[in-house]
Amino acid sequence: MKRKVDLSTTTSLTTTYAGEFAGQYISAALLSGKTLGEELITIKPNIALKEVIKKVSTNDIVKDASCDFDPTSTITLTERILQPEEFQVNLQLCVKDFISDWEAAQMGVGPMDRTLPPKFSDFLIAHAADKVAQKLEQNIWNGTNATAGEFDGFKTTLLADSDVVDVSGTSSTASNIITELGKIADAISSQVYGSEDLVIYLPSNMYRNYIRALGGFGASGLGAAGYESRGTNQDIQPTFFDGIKVVNVSGLASDTAVAAQKSNLFFGTGLLSDNQEVKVIDMRDIDGSQNVRVVMRFTAGIQHGIGSDIVLYS
Repeated sequence: MKRKVDLSTTTSLTTTYAGEFAGQYISAALLSGKTLGEELITIKPNIALKEVIKKVSTNDIVKDASCDFDPTSTITLTERILQPEEFQVNLQLCVKDFISDWEAAQMGVGPMDRTLPPKFSDFLIAHAADKVAQKLEQNIWNGTNATAGEFDGFKTTLLADSDVVDVSGTSSTASNIITELGKIADAISSQVYGSEDLVIYLPSNMYRNYIRALGGFGASGLGAAGYESRGTNQDIQPTFFDGIKVVNVSGLASDTAVAAQKSNLFFGTGLLSDNQEVKVIDMRDIDGSQNVRVVMRFTAGIQHGIGSDIVLYS
């Protein structure tokens, strides 16, 4: 399914920019969000169309010994499909709009010589990349395929999976956050608890309340002095709860949290394949106009593996 983000304007640009560095710009757009930039989930690049994630399930495989080979155990193979969707960004600017700008001296003298100010050209591409990164961060956790410019995020896919462990939550405050995080920790299966890559992913409001609770504004025996008896006059960066790594991901909706192994959450893209592109196209020699177009194309999507190993708090 193709998605389109149309950001056309009536400003300016004029040099054609397409080549080796274009790949670096699309990388910045896709990976500069916190979830991808810090590799908080598993990233699968170079997916041309789709990738199959195999799930293997077995029953009790250890049996009493005998003289014969007795294949009585059961192996069940199932799969999930990670299929990134296509997206694009289209911007159009008119070079003429920059003539009265403070950077006009860099544009050339005559109408046929005008080019986009180099600094603005660089800024425009970087700005578009930042906007894409922000949108991807939101899509990864809270996106819905029915909305233009979005794919199904983890909240959508986890809600649809009956194997996922669901935990009912409430509005988070500094007073109740320890209790609410305890609900998440208690719901994690014993097989997953203790895994090195187990993470509790928190939205900004729950993460902020956890910091405040550690600073002395919470219950559960923390007291007014807070963590290390220093109150809120400290740079608290909570990284664990009950021995489980805690991270803040701004893409999660308020009072929604996920506990999962990093190796059980996947982001797929054709990032390194040939169908990725970032171009700044001078339209003067194409249609005689003074317009410049910025085009970005990329693919993106998410998938999870074993639903029973994941906790969704909402």
